Amino acid sequence: MFELRLMCPEHRVESVSDALDALDALSVSVEDADAQTDAEQALFGEPGLPPPKEGWQRSRVLALFGTREQAQATLELLQVQDFFDGCAVLGIQHVPEQDWVRLTQSQFTPVDITPEFWIVPTWHEPPEEARIVIRLDPGLAFGTGTHPTTRMCLRWIAGHGGESAMSRVLDYGCGSGILAIGAAKFGATDIDAVDIDPAAVESTVLNAQANHVALHAGLPEIVSGVYQTVLANILATPLKVLAPLLWSRVAHGGNLVLAGILARQAEELKAAYAPYCALHVADSEDGWILMTATR
Repeated sequence: MFELRLMCPEHRVESVSDALDALDALSVSVEDADAQTDAEQALFGEPGLPPPKEGWQRSRVLALFGTREQAQATLELLQVQDFFDGCAVLGIQHVPEQDWVRLTQSQFTPVDITPEFWIVPTWHEPPEEARIVIRLDPGLAFGTGTHPTTRMCLRWIAGHGGESAMSRVLDYGCGSGILAIGAAKFGATDIDAVDIDPAAVESTVLNAQANHVALHAGLPEIVSGVYQTVLANILATPLKVLAPLLWSRVAHGGNLVLAGILARQAEELKAAYAPYCALHVADSEDGWILMTATR
């Protein structure tokens, strides 16, 4: 493998990345060239919304090719294009062969939600203390149990297992389906898991099958009626927009459980939901919070 390394200004990143993809690069990635320095910039967006920028002011664009000749030929084609103006060549370097599958797997180990409730990748055996296990491998959809927002939602589910809260559950923005599967493991009998991303819906179906649980997965159009628990682990901005919709799906005596919220965003969420309910912080971890309300 050989990596073509380029430096591009922000306004050239998209054009150069698209060209590399069209020229059959095996992969294309973009990094902040000023990462780990005082000039580092945070760059992120909300799900379902366009990214705020296509790249950083100084972006390092990395493209992987099977041979040095392919990387060199691609570079020569790029250098004569108008959109390459302002870009610089950092070089072509050999990338040592690695067992990428094993390398990826080594980064994902069993995760404990409670002492008896664990998320375990399929290449690991469950710990002896695990009584309830979700088998889940990293994939295209968000949710492996490692992120604080997912862990807090699963802790909430574990704390309400066997209660009426688990009779009918909606997982809105299901990603990998991990919360819906967790609800099933703790007694939920009627579960709708929905996402706007068809890949997430497919991932949820496959993960549910692998864990031998029953649920209904689909696009948001399948949502119907009210639920004893409505779970939404998204991010603050879409949660605010969805406030009337999510609250309308909570049954009398039911629970609304929201995650994907930074601690500093608590008041924003409380204000957005104030016309419908009184949110409070139920859990926190690493700067993230879980907010809940009961109808």
